Amino acid sequence: MDQIFLGVIDRTCRWLDVKTLRTIFGTRKRPSRRKGKKDPRCEIVLERPTYDLTVFKLHFGKLTVKIYTKGEHILRIEVIVHNTKELRCGRSLPKFSAIIARLKEILNQFLKVLRCIDISAIAGHRLDEWPTYSRVGQTRVGGVDVNKPRMRAVIEAVMGLAASPRGFSCAELAVQVRRLTGTSEGEYDSRRASYDLKKLRGKNVVRQIAKSRRYETIPQGLQEIAALLVLREKVIKPVLTGAGQIRRGRKPKEPDPIDVHYQMLQVEMRNLFQVIGIAA
Repeated sequence: MDQIFLGVIDRTCRWLDVKTLRTIFGTRKRPSRRKGKKDPRCEIVLERPTYDLTVFKLHFGKLTVKIYTKGEHILRIEVIVHNTKELRCGRSLPKFSAIIARLKEILNQFLKVLRCIDISAIAGHRLDEWPTYSRVGQTRVGGVDVNKPRMRAVIEAVMGLAASPRGFSCAELAVQVRRLTGTSEGEYDSRRASYDLKKLRGKNVVRQIAKSRRYETIPQGLQEIAALLVLREKVIKPVLTGAGQIRRGRKPKEPDPIDVHYQMLQVEMRNLFQVIGIAA
């Protein structure tokens, strides 16, 4: 169980940041503090209190999501509220059921995002369909090209906003894309975000929430965009980068298992390049 848990952390932790935590916990701003008070915690923490226990915590002000193993066969996932005022649904005893429902909603959203990012998958025929055009209603829209930086930023932004219980708007997507790309509002605004969302709607990645201007992700579509990013950034790009050159120097005594796999793939890729006539 501990080995499986550590694998989940390694595959998903890099995609989660403070901006993503804001949407998971359903708030737009970083927790504020009063004068003379300590800064509220807003971070991802990996703790190992004992040699056989790993605790993965996501702190956001007075809210915490915690994952840890309990024994060899149990994985526990908890959401903790240190002050119910953070939930904005009341603090009195009659509001207890609403508090529990809100905590359950936060936990379910977190698990949904965690699962889709960790167990990403895409069918072979879908790889050919992504760059082609699609239709949203009667409107024909362009395809999704993950080789373009703007589209990759849109996909990453959608993954970060997927955990919001209320969904997300075009304006919120535009803000997230500008943060990832470093562009200004004039270069990427809500109108461009709306067009990019329409592309993703055509690929069944997102859908519009009924009677609103907000959007939510479709689980299968979220798995597919996560798989596209993993294939490009963690498989194709590093393998091709190392396949064209032989590294010199002393090898590490205890190489990381994933580096060993990369090296084996790179060796085979160099051999394949020679057979099919591609200059490495």
